[in-house]
Amino acid sequence: MTLEFDRRDVERAADGEAGALLALGVQAGDSVGWLAHNSLRTLALLEACRRIGARYVPMNWRLAPAELAYIATHAGLQHLLHDTANAALAEQVRQRVTLPQPRAPGHVPGDLMLVYTSGTTGQPKGAIHTSAGMQANIDAAIEAQGFDAPTRVLAVLPMFHVGGLCIQVLPALAAGGRVKLQARFEPAAWLRDVAEWRPTTSLLVPAVMKAIVEHPAWPDADLSSLRFVNSGSQVVPASLIQAFHARGVPVAQVYGGTETGPVSIVLRPQDAMSQVGHCGRPALGVQVRLAADGEVLLRAPNLMRGYHRSDVPSFDAEGWFHTGDLAVQHADGSYQIVGRSKELIISGGENIHPAEIENLLMQHDEIAECCVLGLPDARWGEVPVLVVVPRAGRQIDEAALRELFDRSLARFKHPRRIVVAETLPKTALGKVQRSALASLLSG
Repeated sequence: MTLEFDRRDVERAADGEAGALLALGVQAGDSVGWLAHNSLRTLALLEACRRIGARYVPMNWRLAPAELAYIATHAGLQHLLHDTANAALAEQVRQRVTLPQPRAPGHVPGDLMLVYTSGTTGQPKGAIHTSAGMQANIDAAIEAQGFDAPTRVLAVLPMFHVGGLCIQVLPALAAGGRVKLQARFEPAAWLRDVAEWRPTTSLLVPAVMKAIVEHPAWPDADLSSLRFVNSGSQVVPASLIQAFHARGVPVAQVYGGTETGPVSIVLRPQDAMSQVGHCGRPALGVQVRLAADGEVLLRAPNLMRGYHRSDVPSFDAEGWFHTGDLAVQHADGSYQIVGRSKELIISGGENIHPAEIENLLMQHDEIAECCVLGLPDARWGEVPVLVVVPRAGRQIDEAALRELFDRSLARFKHPRRIVVAETLPKTALGKVQRSALASLLSG
């Protein structure tokens, strides 16, 4: 199902949503969870929360109930709203957590959105975005992509992520353009809408791009309305970029993350054909610095205000956010991401932290130690692979592990392979050598 609208439609829908929230007793400072597929109501609720002074908490319907219950508790939700498709999932969350939760401390007037991403320790972390910061991100996205009133965005990525919400949808509406939503991505539907609705752009992650170019209708598809497509979330394979370029459609890019708005470094459409593989130059208002080891540091008005309920500093003493990503800067001033200093796995645009899975398994009686790492995958970019060392005299029951994953983790986090090993390669200090382990598994 798709739905077309502009900013006036969102504002009219927000009138009704604001009234409904007030009738529920929502007040300034409350946190409102939203568990749903893409719809106009997603945007209307965000605007309604802004008007009331409440904090909007988009929730990932791909997560397991236990994971969503953790987020509901950590966020301090007063209300959990949902669409019809996610009613059963919402009920499972309510069975695990009492609502309303006590109001979370630390709310500041102007806080608008609390969006969760996996943390480096494996627990989800909540990034607090202010209304002013989100407006700065809108301004940067409009400038980078040249959005104006004739802009037509075909949106297929989930809006519980900042990418699906903040790179094209909110900026296009703010610029006076129109948006057409697909509740969930399906390549045939995307190709049909491009031909019939004639969008000027669309935001696609690599897994989505691959599904499109491998669809039987791709060779003869009418793409003539597209001024460009945008991509991001991970390094985009050159073969996918070239597939669109061969059809005359430039592939622009946005580098950033949940904490950064996410419009931080941008490859603008006019540079896309000549800078394949680059992520571009700093977006409007964004300062970029590379640390001595090449880590990308950012300072910008569209960054999060900070992490919710966290004692860990969100920024260094000079106000720089450390991304954990490694980059090089070319002579023309553009940046290129070359790796990650953190061990994050990005599979089909979803973040997976190995520690989350490893911590779960280290409670297991049969497992002495384990390691999760990402290995290249043609469809998803990377997939998690689990290597386990059994305790002496024990055997690994793979079926039991799969059942544990079903109970505890979202499907996209499940290891695609489980490899039993006698030992894990380690440094002299006892740290697992992930690169050596990856080489062994790839060999």
